[in-house]
Amino acid sequence: MTMKVLGNRPRVLQPGLMLLAPGTERYIVHGGAATAVSVRSGDVVEIVDPSGRQAAEVAAFAAEGTSDPGLLGLTAQQAATGIQSILSRNLIDARRVRSGLASRNIDLSTATAASLFEPDAPAGTSTRLTASADASCVIAAIGDPMSPHDQNPPTDLILYIHRATIETGPDALVPVPLADPTQDFRVDRRTATAYEVKAGQYIQILDIEGRECSDFQALDARALHSGTESALDATYTRTNMGAAFPGPGLYSKFYGADMQPMLEVVQDTVGRHDTFNTACNAKYYEDMGYPGHINCTDNINDAFGPYSINQRPGWEAINFFYNTQLDSANQIFFDEPWSRPGDYVLLRALTDLVAVSTACPCDIDAANGWNPTDIQVRVYDESNLFKKATAFRMTAASEGELTKETGFHARTSELTRDFTEYNGYWLANTYRNHGAIAEYWACREAAAVIDLSPLRKYEVVGPDAEELMQTCVTRNIRKLADGQIVYTAMCYDTGGMIDDGTVFRLGRENFRWIGGSDASGLWLRQQAQERGLHAWVRDSTDQLHNLQVQGPKSRDIMREIIWTRPDQPTVDELGWFRLSIARLGTHDGIPLVISRTGYTGEFGFEVFCHPSDAPSVWDAIFEAGEPHGVKPLGLEALDWLRIEAGLIFADYEFCDQTDPYEAGIGFTVPLKTKEDDFIGRDALVRRKASPNRKLVGLQLAGGEIGANGDTVHVGRAQVGEITSGCMSPILRKNVALCRMAIEYADIGTEVEVGKIDGHQKRIPATVIDFPFYDPTKSRVRGLE
Repeated sequence: MTMKVLGNRPRVLQPGLMLLAPGTERYIVHGGAATAVSVRSGDVVEIVDPSGRQAAEVAAFAAEGTSDPGLLGLTAQQAATGIQSILSRNLIDARRVRSGLASRNIDLSTATAASLFEPDAPAGTSTRLTASADASCVIAAIGDPMSPHDQNPPTDLILYIHRATIETGPDALVPVPLADPTQDFRVDRRTATAYEVKAGQYIQILDIEGRECSDFQALDARALHSGTESALDATYTRTNMGAAFPGPGLYSKFYGADMQPMLEVVQDTVGRHDTFNTACNAKYYEDMGYPGHINCTDNINDAFGPYSINQRPGWEAINFFYNTQLDSANQIFFDEPWSRPGDYVLLRALTDLVAVSTACPCDIDAANGWNPTDIQVRVYDESNLFKKATAFRMTAASEGELTKETGFHARTSELTRDFTEYNGYWLANTYRNHGAIAEYWACREAAAVIDLSPLRKYEVVGPDAEELMQTCVTRNIRKLADGQIVYTAMCYDTGGMIDDGTVFRLGRENFRWIGGSDASGLWLRQQAQERGLHAWVRDSTDQLHNLQVQGPKSRDIMREIIWTRPDQPTVDELGWFRLSIARLGTHDGIPLVISRTGYTGEFGFEVFCHPSDAPSVWDAIFEAGEPHGVKPLGLEALDWLRIEAGLIFADYEFCDQTDPYEAGIGFTVPLKTKEDDFIGRDALVRRKASPNRKLVGLQLAGGEIGANGDTVHVGRAQVGEITSGCMSPILRKNVALCRMAIEYADIGTEVEVGKIDGHQKRIPATVIDFPFYDPTKSRVRGLE
């Protein structure tokens, strides 16, 4: 953990807690959206543009609803057309803000507003405004939907409200409800509260200050009225879900002792809970040397008392926010909770319940971060609709964002319910009536369509954009022509990889970075700021969603639906790793960018569009592709395809401890021909001269697949580790990618893949060349 020295005493940094000064509130104003807040006289409104070049519009309204930007010390510059345009959209957030303003008799049609931030404002630009009276404020991040060939995405603003008067009451830290609750109560620290919930209602269990555990138990109310105590059963739940605890998605149910589902997890912003231990009890504290310590079990017994429920010496419970793990010695251990202030779990009752929630009293270890605090419980009516979601955080210090749906979700959700969370979005794993095998063969023999919209897109523009890219990636960007694309690595100064991705060159000062994680985009922005470069790095992920159309018949499909200008390559002319600015159908069709790229090792294209156009793009592709046997393809089949093609995946083939040579993409580091320095160059020179590990291919005997993390041995010594493996349908071989000690990396070397504990079971394997499929790249280049 990083240490910060304050005076002579170092203190542990805890970015995950996102601690703000007392009286400070933080909000995100999403790009192309607006946020409304109430301020009081003397409050300071601070607006920050983390990306740069993002216009803001601010309106203020007096208590009677009249428009007056002067309440924030602003001079009205124009009618509030930007805010009006944003709030006229038929989006949930816009409807919510409109409703809130209407309840305060605010008429937007006559509102005036002030504009903030210059068109070339650098990243990190901010302004502070002081309220001279109580007011309602609307702050908008102005911007229209971005066309795929443009580079002007509306980006997020950060809004801080610094209150002149700091509220200290019990509700000061509690976030606003998700909807109008039917029950809303505080479970004071070291106590428990019982409550009743009807089938279909939602239960939100909320950690107010962060790092506080809440034990939960529920009994079937109907069975209880009949004299039977049928409670949640953690063992049945783990067995039926095949997981340590349920989560949003297909495997989301908590089961009772009668093997019937009792609750469903709808949203979970934490993702770390415990179902192995009982609620803390008197014996636990006695054994630890604290006899008489208050405990959750006794609190649950007391809370359930009015319902005549039999008392237990140790209540089996679902221990929300409790951070337990199982180590290699089969010992259950725990650490401080992952939950942050405002984190929660949202459950849906599947039957009438008598429930109990605790605010755990443990203060003798790290279970509650050594400091027990309160829990908030809210119950919402069944008429509400909450989407299934986890929380995705760009960095440890970022706000959590609920799982999003891609622009193509309206179509993919008609074909499957088998979704998995990937990079903050729901993506299909397999499609019903097809399955991974059929999807795979469609890609190899005909055509397949994959939604990979969660790939991170960043627009890099400005006079120093080329220098920034040349500094931050391993490829020689100065040699990249307009309309050309290059695959590259991005490294830290240690040579360890931040990300791999592609650089699209749209013009002399215009680049688009497409990678797997936000870390790479944020790194580009950080480097631009630290080096004083006149370049902007702006997130366009939510403005550009993309399908891959892959397979030998993909060009036949694309030819039927794509129109290009005379100055752009046609579908037939488009070369490998080239892009074309295009339209769907005709010259006035939906704007697109298409590229001859992919992640399957098969001939194919990528199609980029705005999310609002995604369903129409999907429909056109499938209508044209039906005679060619096109099928949708999910992540399971995609994994087989990319392993066969030797394509790497983050946290499998590489991480920040792996250099491009060890990850199997040494070809992206042209040390001899790239004259300019770049981040990590010196480390990569040393690593190349003295390699320790190398990515190799393995062929395993039999049908048991090599899994990520499986050890590879010669004798007792471990000499490698499997990164990815599959049974190749087309090669009819059991293959794997392996990071191998350089001494055992030669083709033909015989090794053994360890199973169970790595020693009790061994699978013979042989080092072979990779890519396993189309090693000369003739198919993907379009030469076959």
